[in-house]
Amino acid sequence: MTAPRAYSGRTASPRTARAINDRLALEFLQREGPLTATQLKGLTGLSRPSVADLVDRLQDAGLIAVVGESGADRRGPNARLYGIVADLAHLAAVDVRTHSVAIEVADLLGRTVGSAVLPVDPHGDPGRTVKRSVALLERTAHDAHVRSLHTIAVGAPGLVDPATGELRATGQLPAWHSALVAELRRRINVPVILENEVNLAAVAEQRLGAVRDKDTFVLLWLGHGVGAAVMLDGVLRRGSSGGAGEIGFLPVPGTFQLPNATGCEGGFHTLAGSAAVCALARAHGMTVTGDDDAAAAEAVVARAPADGKHGEVFLDALAARIAIGAAAVCSVLDPGCVVLAGEVGRAGGAALATRVADRLAGMSPLRTEVRPGAVTGSAVLRGAVLTAMDAAQDALFEPGA
Repeated sequence: MTAPRAYSGRTASPRTARAINDRLALEFLQREGPLTATQLKGLTGLSRPSVADLVDRLQDAGLIAVVGESGADRRGPNARLYGIVADLAHLAAVDVRTHSVAIEVADLLGRTVGSAVLPVDPHGDPGRTVKRSVALLERTAHDAHVRSLHTIAVGAPGLVDPATGELRATGQLPAWHSALVAELRRRINVPVILENEVNLAAVAEQRLGAVRDKDTFVLLWLGHGVGAAVMLDGVLRRGSSGGAGEIGFLPVPGTFQLPNATGCEGGFHTLAGSAAVCALARAHGMTVTGDDDAAAAEAVVARAPADGKHGEVFLDALAARIAIGAAAVCSVLDPGCVVLAGEVGRAGGAALATRVADRLAGMSPLRTEVRPGAVTGSAVLRGAVLTAMDAAQDALFEPGA
């Protein structure tokens, strides 16, 4: 990525030029980590006196501090290393699923300081689930010695209306998801960013994972449900109603019916969702254990390469199914790269990605690279942390903030 150039101030007032260069320096510190004044000079293109003034301003504002020294292995005085004050603000990420709520609390640089998971009974009292989730977030922050949160980012399945920022469930998703977001906004009273969870996974994969070298790609989420995130020219494309990527509803051959407005049975979900993956594995003579389809599908796909002929044939059949949805998306968008994420996509690794790529090459003239997801842990939580971090930095690094 090419860094933005420092503003010369030729067409703006000195005050405006200083504000722009301050923000530029903060962006370099956020991306590169602690830097010396000399390194800041080289990156920004500013003069040494301008960098000295800039460092003083940012220190006086409490945004940066001396975090160490550079050059201990050479003669002469060591140079001070300046870094962003990570404790200036704290963030929270929330990953909302049908069977769980996962929480992560992080500092302004996105470093985790606390985490927790709440198992959820999908048939339990929705109001109690909401209260327990909010209480768990507050307790996780308290246990991490965080007195207040600056920004919260929530990832949830469903449509996030671009006009209202509200969640509209698709299919059979629980209504308590939107109630939880509303309660977070009311109870904690800080900015709460709501985003589709697959979009957040795409943010994490681009910033930290499989597609750090790509500005255009499609991420296919393969887990309990299926979905897609569309990243074009570095921008998430959400669609007019927030429904870009709802490929669970994509009509496909090989199913028993067409999907409808209230359920994705018969769509791509029926071919590639975790329940379908488990059924496919059983049909190929593989052992599937556990009551949680997502976990069971993840385990059987991860084990498949070591299961001999049965596993090889199963992966071939699964790749053929995934390629149907991928080909439909690629024929419209031509992204050049598809990331297989979610529990099944990540568990399949290169063995599954290679098979999907081969199938795509036989189905379409469009050259498409297929990569497995690379973010460890929860890509949704990581994406939510990054989203909250960006929003908090935008607010705190704004001139005059």
